[in-house]
Amino acid sequence: MTRTTTQQRATIIHGYGATPEDHWFGWLAAQLEARGIPTSVPALPDSEAPDPDRWSTAVASDIGTPDEGTILVAHSLGCLTVLRHLSSLDGPWRLGALVLVSGFVDVLPSLPELDAHIGFVAARLGLAGVAAHVDRLTVIRSDADRYVPPRHTDRLADLLGTRAQVVAGGGHFLASDGFVTLQAALEAAVRDAPAPPGAGSAVPGSRPARLQPAALRSRSIHQVPGAAAEGLPKVCTRHRS
Repeated sequence: MTRTTTQQRATIIHGYGATPEDHWFGWLAAQLEARGIPTSVPALPDSEAPDPDRWSTAVASDIGTPDEGTILVAHSLGCLTVLRHLSSLDGPWRLGALVLVSGFVDVLPSLPELDAHIGFVAARLGLAGVAAHVDRLTVIRSDADRYVPPRHTDRLADLLGTRAQVVAGGGHFLASDGFVTLQAALEAAVRDAPAPPGAGSAVPGSRPARLQPAALRSRSIHQVPGAAAEGLPKVCTRHRS
């Protein structure tokens, strides 16, 4: 009997105020495509003022019902949306890899404007059964995230029955933190996939290979209440997470 191999595919889900072109999303998509994995990075609607139902609809439309060949990578508020979609699935399903970067299920002191969104989605999650459907589950956080307290991501990891992988000095993994690549996410997503010819060996960890110009990085920071007290920039325009 011939065994059928499941075709791999990947989806990368951005967070609050972000676009598919921000941070390390495009880099990761290119790395996955180079390994022969078709990858989508959907633009979620109105990311500056996200509506939980519209985001869930967009994510469900892109992901559908995953299988063993599916790779999902999400960042920040995108993690919450992905988990809501997975929690809503009926019937048997499997997920090859789930990579959650700076994820959370609790309200964020630095972003109170998201309290209603987070509370609405968190109340509809059924995390207990999600991990059982996932072949490879990775939760990544930094040790100094100014938007998502490390304890929030640790609690998410605990609810999913795993432990968070910590990247020292990672911030919120934004371009403004210097992250236009994220090696830890790539390694978690394609643990068994060969690197394409000419890719070279990756440096362990997740430090960026290059930085965006300062003019571009400055657009990636959001002014939050108490910024001066927290040591965040006083003059900012946007938070792309």
